[in-house]
Amino acid sequence: MNAQRGSTHRTEPTLNADPLLQRMRFDNVRETPYVAPPQPPVRYLRWLLLLLAILLVVALYQESRNHFYQSAFWHWYAGKLTYTVKPGAATEITFPDEGPFDKRYGYSSLPHWSNSLQQQGFVLSAQSQFSSELQRYSRYGFYPPYQEKNQPGLTVLGCQQDTLYQARFPGYQFAATQQVAPAIVAALLFVEDRSLLTPSHPNANPVLNLPRLGAAVWSQLQRAAGIPAAAAGGSTLATQLEKYRHSPHGFTSDSKDKFHQLVSASVRTYAESTNTLAGRQRIVLDYLNSVPLAATPGHGEVHGLGDGLKAWFGADPALVNSLLWQGAPYNIQQALALRQVVALIIAQRRPSYYLLQGRRDLEQLTSSYLALMQQQGIIAEELTTLALQQQLTFQTQAVIASATDHDFKASTMARSRLAALLQQSLYQLDRLDLTAQTTIDSKLQRAVSQHLHQLAEYDSAAAAGLFAERLLKPGQQDQLRYSFTLYQSTEQGNKVRLQTDNSDLPFDFNDASKLELGSTAKLRVLVSYLEIIAGLHRLYATEPAETLQFLDIAPQDHLTAWAVQYLTEHPGSDLISMLQAAVQRRYSANPKESFFTGGGLHTFSNFNDDEDKLNPTIAEALQLSINLPFVRLLQDMVNYSIYHGENSSYQLLKDDDNPQREQYLRRFADREGTTYLRRFWQKYQTKTAQQQLDIFIQSSRQTPDRLAAAYLYIRPDSTLSQFSDFMQQQFDSSNDWQSLYQKYQPDAFSLPDLAYLSRSHPLELWLLSYLQQQPEATLADAVAASAQQRQEIYQWLFKTRFRSARDNRIRSMLEIEAFWDLHQRWQRLGYPFEYLVPSLATALGSSGDRPAALAELVGIILNNGKQLPTMRVERLDFAVDTPYESRFTRPEAQAVQLMDAEVALTVRQLLQQVVNAGTARRLQQGFNSNLTQGGKTGTGDNRLVKLNARGQQISSKALNRTATYVFYLGAAHFGVLTAYVADETAEQFSFTSALPLQVLNSMAPILLPYIEQSSVGCR
Repeated sequence: MNAQRGSTHRTEPTLNADPLLQRMRFDNVRETPYVAPPQPPVRYLRWLLLLLAILLVVALYQESRNHFYQSAFWHWYAGKLTYTVKPGAATEITFPDEGPFDKRYGYSSLPHWSNSLQQQGFVLSAQSQFSSELQRYSRYGFYPPYQEKNQPGLTVLGCQQDTLYQARFPGYQFAATQQVAPAIVAALLFVEDRSLLTPSHPNANPVLNLPRLGAAVWSQLQRAAGIPAAAAGGSTLATQLEKYRHSPHGFTSDSKDKFHQLVSASVRTYAESTNTLAGRQRIVLDYLNSVPLAATPGHGEVHGLGDGLKAWFGADPALVNSLLWQGAPYNIQQALALRQVVALIIAQRRPSYYLLQGRRDLEQLTSSYLALMQQQGIIAEELTTLALQQQLTFQTQAVIASATDHDFKASTMARSRLAALLQQSLYQLDRLDLTAQTTIDSKLQRAVSQHLHQLAEYDSAAAAGLFAERLLKPGQQDQLRYSFTLYQSTEQGNKVRLQTDNSDLPFDFNDASKLELGSTAKLRVLVSYLEIIAGLHRLYATEPAETLQFLDIAPQDHLTAWAVQYLTEHPGSDLISMLQAAVQRRYSANPKESFFTGGGLHTFSNFNDDEDKLNPTIAEALQLSINLPFVRLLQDMVNYSIYHGENSSYQLLKDDDNPQREQYLRRFADREGTTYLRRFWQKYQTKTAQQQLDIFIQSSRQTPDRLAAAYLYIRPDSTLSQFSDFMQQQFDSSNDWQSLYQKYQPDAFSLPDLAYLSRSHPLELWLLSYLQQQPEATLADAVAASAQQRQEIYQWLFKTRFRSARDNRIRSMLEIEAFWDLHQRWQRLGYPFEYLVPSLATALGSSGDRPAALAELVGIILNNGKQLPTMRVERLDFAVDTPYESRFTRPEAQAVQLMDAEVALTVRQLLQQVVNAGTARRLQQGFNSNLTQGGKTGTGDNRLVKLNARGQQISSKALNRTATYVFYLGAAHFGVLTAYVADETAEQFSFTSALPLQVLNSMAPILLPYIEQSSVGCR
């Protein structure tokens, strides 16, 4: 055994065999033994984690009670979200998008309006500039913290900053939380947020109600998992304000929306202080004043408890509040008031349902909440008992006073202008956060408006001298409508200082009417005439007399011939001298001549028979407003347009082989045919197919052959049986209907031939046939479809033996083109309509005009031929005291020279003579001062005239009658006054332009002091 042990013994190396080394090794081992790493005490770690958890819970509990850290953070952060109003356009600003209140107040539309207004002559003079933090905050979708407006609306100011109109929506507001009856506040808090006004936590965050938010999240998780669960709302009053003001469509669509609401509400709450007691009271007040409560037919959108009480129950909100301030003993009025308040607070959750189709459910919920409030001691038992016995009675036609109007006409004008500027309805406009300053002088406006209204009374009309020949008869004074507008020329433009009439209608005679204003058209003719003379002066004044003698001038071009003769006889004449000579040209007033115009022969008459033998100058004809000289002057102007220059039609009418003649004839056929087609369309457009046929039969004398030809064209698919039945009904006699049926098949004759056989107009036949097949067609469809037929029925014009007829048709088309040229001249100077009647009757007003457009022309004349913009609104202030504040103003006007100054001076002098010795000399009675004035009168008698087939008058009926005076007073003021009577009563009136003159005389005591002292009034 020992040997075996020995055999296993391992021999150490020589070094290790050294005793000293061996002893040192063992000694080292004994001195440095191995020590294992320490193990952590588990029980101590657990206690540490528990302690941290307890501290965290305590911290959260303490924070939930005193809100120290979050109040400090939110207040600090809100202090960085600032904005400053600076001149010019902002470089850092973000406008809201889809919030209902942002859209309603106009904040969302400001970027668009900014571009639009600047294109319409405004400049962006000042705007809010965001801090970089607010810009970043807004771009993330949060809502800027500021004191939001609960009752914005449109304010319209006069030129002296006085209020003309003010709209406020909602109409009723609680001024402070302390003025709201405690029962109303208690009901709101019980239904929506019971811990909101707890005073023991001054720094409390009213945005988060953790139990309520937790319940809402839990219900959403259940519903997401497919577990049936009632939806629970997690919104506090603070987040509800953010939601219905700024969230898209006014509700929370996803968690992102909710996050935006929570953050925005928290920042807003702590913006002013870490103490939220006042802020929480403001939340209650803002909610009561702005909560959406659906819409009623009589008011539109309803916001706020006050307007809700009025709109839905017809209750006076001030009275309701007063009743609920009262204590015992309680009465039925108090009980009903409480029930109405609680009902509206509940209805806010689903207003469109509860206030319309869900009224029964609303009644039940209201009773349930009243009972619960009584059980918890919030409402006295006696009052609850009475309230439970009441029944809600809905009244949706109540009128809510939301606007104050100090001058109906001025505000209507201003609001209409604003609506056009912003492309908003008046309903939308009144709800914008906007203050608009107008150019209206409200003191003058009220004085003139009151005066015009008083003229409807006999005593006032008599005192004004309105009862006389060519004026009014006693008893007629209350049927007249007067429209008056006064402008002032300034460096910024022509400012409307007053615009009014004596009607109670919103219709604006001055700016929205189309009236035959009679002889005022002579002013436009005169101006165009002098512009032609000025153009001829520019063309020929520098030419040598020898050259002028060899010009090829058409015999019909009298104006060019006169200009060349004058310049030949007066070489080197300046323009003013030539214009003075031009108005001394004479034209006959003889009414016995016929004029080929408007496609036929016409005669005209003067106003007074004693004018018929006169041969006045143009100046005298304007001064006395004689008709025939201006008819002849306009005829010369038409001929000038036709025969003057490179595009002269002299050779066209002279040469029957000219290839352009066919083009004119085709255009005539197209135009003439379209005119007839429109007439027939008006005759048949609202009738059924059978009614159309009946009208056609009754409107002409029919024979079997005529009617057969027409009927078979109109209804080409008729069978022999249908045709025979129809003919038998019409003639009630036996006849060979089969023979007529075969004879007048529509493919056997052309349309002109069928029209001749049926003694009908071919386009009337065509339209009847078209409407039978296309009953839903429009006039545009009919015009497009009849292009070939319109050419077909005028083919006879191209036959050689009808050259005279061709010349007449070509002259008609050339006259139309001449009136196109004249229309361009008139439109350049403010004529408001898209066409002129191509007839010499336009010289007497048949093309119509608009008082405001005439005044604009006089303004150009007064300003030496320069056009200045007409201003009614000169400043727009959007969203004042908000982060979106934007102010727009008018810059100094850029005048446009539309008329030679010499032409303007000549016309101004002629208009002055109208007052000094012409048709407006009556004004010397009232305006016998040193004030320089001039003007033009006009009378329009608009009649419906019926003619027979030969063009003879059968009857004449007055549709309305107008008398107008367009004028300038002094160096800076001009305007227009129109007297108007409408409907069949116009037949009883015979007043002339003497009537507006006398009315203006009666206003002289009001106008003269204003005009003479205008330098100290509005600028």
